[in-house]
Amino acid sequence: MRELSTTKFRLLGLLPLIFFLAQTFHYWRYGGMGNLLWMCNVGNLLLAIGLLLNHRELIRAAAIWTIPGLGVWFWYVWLSGDTAVSSTLAHVGGLIVALIVLRRVRMDRLAWLYAFAWYLFLQLVSRLTTAPELNVNVAHHIQTGWESAFGSFWKFWLVMTAVVAVGLWAIGKVLSLLWPAGHVTTGSSSDAIDANVR
Repeated sequence: MRELSTTKFRLLGLLPLIFFLAQTFHYWRYGGMGNLLWMCNVGNLLLAIGLLLNHRELIRAAAIWTIPGLGVWFWYVWLSGDTAVSSTLAHVGGLIVALIVLRRVRMDRLAWLYAFAWYLFLQLVSRLTTAPELNVNVAHHIQTGWESAFGSFWKFWLVMTAVVAVGLWAIGKVLSLLWPAGHVTTGSSSDAIDANVR
């Protein structure tokens, strides 16, 4: 059995950190630094911190978000043909790292709640710190194309938040079926070791 805290495994966190730094350089060079706070971008930073600190809940929350992050990025960025190499690394690379580490970390039934709490936190931070025209994490106004369906931003936000919660629960459920969390040894949740990890 190889422990989660092995140096090699934890150093995988350098990959999503590099992806995040590549995006940072891209936005610094071309403008729009507020875009770093999109869930998919900052999710790489969360995944890196989780791996480097050996913190399961952070790893799981970030891993869950790589899936909708890839979907949204593909639909709104990739299909538009306006895709930077750093953006591809952040979304595709982040997902690959997340799937690799989930084989060791596993997924429990509560991970989606951590992912949801992370979403609500970043929504607030995005609303307070980013330019409204960027509409980072759709925290400022209704997503373009949905204006006629909602009378106000807050109605849109409530529906979107409910959809996000259900989506995160579903993703967490599927991932927990693929890689269910096993029994863990006693100790803190960040350094416990799955008994069924090989």
